[in-house]
Amino acid sequence: MRGRPRALDRRAFLSLTGAAFGAAPFHALACRAARSDLRPIPGDPAPTGIDYGPLAPVRDETTRLPLLQLPAGFRYRSFGWIGDPLERGLATPGLHDGMAAFPAGGRRVYLVRNHELRAGPAIASRPIYDRNGCGGTTTVEFDTARGSVRRAWVSLAGTAVNCAGGPTPWGSWLTCEETVLGPGGGNDFEEPHGYIFDVPADGRATAEPLRAMGRFVHEAIAVDPDTGIVYETEDQQTAGFYRFLPAEPGNLAAGGRLEMLAIADAPEADLRAGQRTGDWRGVEWVPIDDPDPPDAGPNSVFAQGRAGGGATFRRLEGIWYGGGRIYVVSTEGGDVRMGQVWEYEPGRERLRLLFESPGPDVLDMPDNLCVSPRGGIVLCEDGRDGNFLRGLRTDGRIFPFARNNVVLDGRPNGISGDFRSSEFAGATFSPDGRWLFVNVQIPGVTLAITGPWTDGAL
Repeated sequence: MRGRPRALDRRAFLSLTGAAFGAAPFHALACRAARSDLRPIPGDPAPTGIDYGPLAPVRDETTRLPLLQLPAGFRYRSFGWIGDPLERGLATPGLHDGMAAFPAGGRRVYLVRNHELRAGPAIASRPIYDRNGCGGTTTVEFDTARGSVRRAWVSLAGTAVNCAGGPTPWGSWLTCEETVLGPGGGNDFEEPHGYIFDVPADGRATAEPLRAMGRFVHEAIAVDPDTGIVYETEDQQTAGFYRFLPAEPGNLAAGGRLEMLAIADAPEADLRAGQRTGDWRGVEWVPIDDPDPPDAGPNSVFAQGRAGGGATFRRLEGIWYGGGRIYVVSTEGGDVRMGQVWEYEPGRERLRLLFESPGPDVLDMPDNLCVSPRGGIVLCEDGRDGNFLRGLRTDGRIFPFARNNVVLDGRPNGISGDFRSSEFAGATFSPDGRWLFVNVQIPGVTLAITGPWTDGAL
């Protein structure tokens, strides 16, 4: 059953998969929102080309402003601007970051979206973790037939630096805190930070941290639906690649075991530079004995894995599951520090460097990523001088798909400025594969792009 399975809530997911880790594989139970199979969607023709042609300014169907440069035939609508109204009289916060799309019935989707805010008053009074953490998530119900927002609300408040995360097969978003700050140290936090929180796609979170999954400078996660294992990235100059083996697949609050990747024949391998693309290397996993240290520093968890022979990466950020593989971005990895894309194959316990940027004109510091239902990888740039969405094939061919062209003069919401150097973030496809949603972090806006996907590799 690798077609288009229905979305499952947590209770249904657990009843079908069994509670004990090691039960029968549950790949077939993954909701379509988490699906990122590298095979084409049934019924969709295979891509006829690689890129989609030259980019040119295209006007937004909402504001009529040319916010993006796109290939011919593509169109888009903006929504979820900073300051736009939310339920309960609240306003949409800024610093839009990681995001995923989930089926909501009919032609509707739920978009759960991170806001990478640090300290200050919480964006809502509930559900709240720390009243002085102003990060969190908002959820948007979007009608893909009309291209409009039906409703939007705060789904988690009181967290800090919610950078990225990832979708789960049971229909929720795991949002990650990219900080280990806690009470004291010149901030007003009342709770320790550096955790992962589970946010249901159709509701609000419990605001309870998943402590067994580790307290470190989190970036993003990907769930392997065959096993329930959660893979986690760490955004630091010396970073580890982790996996969490849950005691009960689909019930992360029940605890589990955290481990860090090591290269089998090279303990303490440094993979930040000097690597060759295409070479597969066997991996092992080093246990993390104390995933939630009480006095956590930025390297507390990493140091444990490194001492056991774990490998070092540079700034691991985006991660996504697709077709039995896990794709991971190292934003500043490589010989020229412009980015690497790694590919891990869980079934054979091996890792290879899929792509390394030779310079900013090809790929300029990729951050978030997602896998298209048709087979390509979307990379969000967080570079220094004008950012692109890039398409990457698994054979290593890369091309530009969209360019940030956001310049505002008081509209919408009184926003003015040249935001063309702001990063793209949170790329994710709608469950039917027809819409690509993505954020421009500053000023803070979400874009829904659609067009002739089958003309190229995405």
